[in-house]
Amino acid sequence: MTVTEGKRPVAAPAERPGVFARFAAFAHRRRWLVLLVWVAVLAGIWGAASALGDDYREDYALPGTESQRVADLLTAHGSGRTGDTVQIVLHREAGLGDPATRQRVEAMLDRVAALPVIGEVRAPYADASAIAPGGRIGYATATLEMPAKDVTRAEAERIYTTARTAAGDGLRVELGGEAARPLGEAQGGLAEGAGLLAALVILVLMFGTLTAAGLPIVTAVFAVGSTLGAIILASHLFTIADWTPYVMMLVGLGVGIDYALLVFARYRAELLGGASPERAAVTALDIAGRAVFFAGCTVIIALLGLVALGLGSLQGMALSVALTVLATMLASLTLLPALLGIFGRRFARTFTARAARRAAKGRTDEGAVWRRVGAAVQRRPIVALLVGGVLLGALAAPAAGLRLGFADAGNDAPSSTSRKAYDLLATGFGPGFNGPLLLVADGGRAGAAEAAGTASRAVADVAGVRAASAPTPSADGRIATVMVFPETSPQASETSDLVSHLRQDVLPALSERTGAAFAIGGPTAAAEDYSAKVADRMPLFVAIVVGLSVILLMAVFRSVLIPLKAALLNLLSIGAALGAMTLVFQHGLFGVEPAPIEAYLPVMVFAVVFGLSMDYEIFLVSRMREEWHRTGDAAAAVREGLAHTGSVITAAGSIMIVVFGAFMLSPQRLLQQTGFGMAVAIFVDAVIIRCLLVPAIMHLLGRRAWWLPRPLARLLPEIRIEKN
Repeated sequence: MTVTEGKRPVAAPAERPGVFARFAAFAHRRRWLVLLVWVAVLAGIWGAASALGDDYREDYALPGTESQRVADLLTAHGSGRTGDTVQIVLHREAGLGDPATRQRVEAMLDRVAALPVIGEVRAPYADASAIAPGGRIGYATATLEMPAKDVTRAEAERIYTTARTAAGDGLRVELGGEAARPLGEAQGGLAEGAGLLAALVILVLMFGTLTAAGLPIVTAVFAVGSTLGAIILASHLFTIADWTPYVMMLVGLGVGIDYALLVFARYRAELLGGASPERAAVTALDIAGRAVFFAGCTVIIALLGLVALGLGSLQGMALSVALTVLATMLASLTLLPALLGIFGRRFARTFTARAARRAAKGRTDEGAVWRRVGAAVQRRPIVALLVGGVLLGALAAPAAGLRLGFADAGNDAPSSTSRKAYDLLATGFGPGFNGPLLLVADGGRAGAAEAAGTASRAVADVAGVRAASAPTPSADGRIATVMVFPETSPQASETSDLVSHLRQDVLPALSERTGAAFAIGGPTAAAEDYSAKVADRMPLFVAIVVGLSVILLMAVFRSVLIPLKAALLNLLSIGAALGAMTLVFQHGLFGVEPAPIEAYLPVMVFAVVFGLSMDYEIFLVSRMREEWHRTGDAAAAVREGLAHTGSVITAAGSIMIVVFGAFMLSPQRLLQQTGFGMAVAIFVDAVIIRCLLVPAIMHLLGRRAWWLPRPLARLLPEIRIEKN
């Protein structure tokens, strides 16, 4: 069937039950079997995961970048362990040089050196450069026997408590380095618990019973729990970062509750319409289940678009979260109907009694408020467009100045030992001491060490450089390294400019003079390279995600304009989210520690939010299309679509917001930014876009909204969500 402008669609003949209806009927009849299978899957996966444990690991390899070339050179020539250290930072206003203080410090360092995780310790008194001018701040370097990421919290605690034995009599002792950063982080669980509790409250208010409110949460917990165990097992085979489970739970809980709510809300509507519990479940899955399926597909498409970026840990995260969304879809389409079969008769009595009480009070139409909202927007569609557009534009504007980077110890809690160590080192040795650049000399006419010495002297005179160390030859003598300390902190824009200046202007001239190949690496330079690579690949990623989503929506809605409108509005909501993140986390609004936005966060937020925003688009517009098929009145279809879905979308959006927003309670800055950005995007989407912009645009388009050229109609498959 091709819907053309100005023609009312013709109802299709009755069809045999579809896949979703058959799924629902089977799950409803075999409800205890389905529930048992889910319990067995959850128990089996977690049994295996508990036995094997996890093997999370980071992969920030950046093939083709200068910082990756430096890392490869260090590994190839015996210097690959650089950086696996912790710093024991000392501060005493009266100075560190008196004999009693020195004796106490050296005794403490001997105890630290005896710890199993420590290879060797270099005292500050053995290296004059390890004590800052003035003699009040210094540091000892403890080399770890393993990569810093493999040091457990208990082992880091032991290093810290051993180092603190020297504190007292005016001497402060703090622990710095990557291994020390987890010491300042609270234990997890608070964010997830707070989000689930808030979601439960919203669901109780919506359904009026704790049992009914618990079903969407139980469905989500089964799906997320099973996937989390699977990801733990998969970490032994694939590269999955240690922060992936938190992002997976953040998205999985929000999406899982959301999808189950959409199905359950339709189930309640069918019950109140007089359907039996089994017929209500079948109808709900046949209609809302289709919407959930295609909404989930758009989320998965968006997440798989991240794979095109080719960025190690980000690929593992994308695949893990896509698997989580798939599990939530399966749970909503199988486990939820089974639970509805178990509790269906109780729900029928509860919902019918509640509807009777509403009728006795003269409140029979739950969609009346949303119908009035739709009518108000239709009376002034241009005003609604202008108001919504101005609000979104104002919120998105700060994103134009978004800077990408990575959080370091300077963004840790002020009370943490890693932050105190960071601040002491910045005070004593300059802000750039915490993020030195690693200059590597390879070859040269007079040898790598001589070339590195020439580079050290030249770089030390460059504006923006505080100091440059003497060359350190590699184990095989074929390369040499120089530590370059900027005047500014690792996250400062001036440091980014310095990296570019050294690479583009200074080092090429030095290569001509010495015949050596030079490169700049280290964590600070790697952050710049990572940010640049994300920015370079972002257009391709956006094109893939938007293009595939538009094609899918064209097939679903049999329309050209609706998918284009959906893509544009979703981009606006993402822009608003990035703008709000820039204001809060980059510029320090509301007292937040200012720093660049995590480099991989914009693409991650884009993928998740673009997919989630399509959920509401599909749910709302599919109901509008159902009314359009039923009445042929485009204006009435907009009002009725909003009336039938407004309360559900509001509840679903509220749940997403509280689940995502709860992750701002996390001690990890990445999760704070992710939760905040997604909460803002969902708020914008559920309030401004679905309540103002979509009804206004659909009203202005009228019958043209359902226009599809005949050649395209023949090419696209026929996908039906709504009733015919």
